[in-house]
Amino acid sequence: MATGKKEKDTSTEEKILAAARIVFTKKGYAATKVRDIAAEADINLSLVNYYFRSKEKLFEVVMAEAVQKLVFEIAGVFNDEQLSVLEKVSKAVNYYIDLLLENPDFPLFLVNEIIAGEDMFSRAAQQHVLFKSHLFRQLFEMQEKGRLKVHPVHIMMNVIGMVVMPFLAKPLLERNELVKNEEFRALMNERRTLIPLWLKGMLG
Repeated sequence: MATGKKEKDTSTEEKILAAARIVFTKKGYAATKVRDIAAEADINLSLVNYYFRSKEKLFEVVMAEAVQKLVFEIAGVFNDEQLSVLEKVSKAVNYYIDLLLENPDFPLFLVNEIIAGEDMFSRAAQQHVLFKSHLFRQLFEMQEKGRLKVHPVHIMMNVIGMVVMPFLAKPLLERNELVKNEEFRALMNERRTLIPLWLKGMLG
């Protein structure tokens, strides 16, 4: 009996989290009400409060999941001193394309929350992985030695844009019948090879 109850509890919690991801992505944190999440999950409002106590706690869980996937799980690549800049970028591009193909709403969710000031992702990126990583140090060293003619931030912005922007643009492309879902996946798979090639050109 105890095992059955545990499985039921886990199922309900996952149902709430799945609904919260959808609603937070569509509405953003500020506009989301707990009742919206309960309606999306098709459960009683009191159950949401029972499992997560408040909208704030639920949002923290959802954002922490996003940070874990988008920042911490790729930290080893960014800080691997045995890899070149191009090798790091190639591995990161593959990781993020896989992740975003499975979670295409991530970019919109993060953009909405960063703009709104819910900046857990930016703080994590700054403190733990990206801006203090070995990858960033490599780029600054290349700039100091004259091997990189532009500010390293240009490189990072370009790589992020080349991976993320297609997912933000996907609804527009689909509405204008420029791509269908499978065509979009094929284009993103092509970018696994193209982005490192483009970066190589930027690095000279």
